[in-house]
Amino acid sequence: MKFITGAALSALTLSFASLPAFAGDIEAGESAFQSQCQNCHNVTNEAGDVLAGRPNMRTGPNLYGVIGRQPGVVDGFRYGASLVEVGESGVVWDEEVMVAYLLDPTTYLRDALDDRRARSQMSFRVRDEATARDIIAFLGQFGAVEKEEAAAEGS
Repeated sequence: MKFITGAALSALTLSFASLPAFAGDIEAGESAFQSQCQNCHNVTNEAGDVLAGRPNMRTGPNLYGVIGRQPGVVDGFRYGASLVEVGESGVVWDEEVMVAYLLDPTTYLRDALDDRRARSQMSFRVRDEATARDIIAFLGQFGAVEKEEAAAEGS
């Protein structure tokens, strides 16, 4: 049995303490992800383990580590030009940006780019803000701890 002690315990404690606090409910978000998102998306870590969703989903990009990431940058996925442009403008996926996008992807892109012709390839919309926040809380648990641990180990 391996125990975590000393600096490793401090780094782990720091990584959990530094996770963003989301307004949503993780369990409700998992249920919403399974019923609304996994038909197009999955959450697959760097080792190739599918943590949520179905294996081999190709319709939408992998959502592992999506919180804090620039839109339109997952290798191997072909994004629409509008989403790539939003990402290149310096936007990152945080709770407020994701809520707006999940509720109405095309309207979000049109507003963010000030371009009435902007379009999203994601045609699905989450029905209400509470469900969007639940999904974000669920997704927020994937990738953040590993990134924080790597940062703590590097210092």
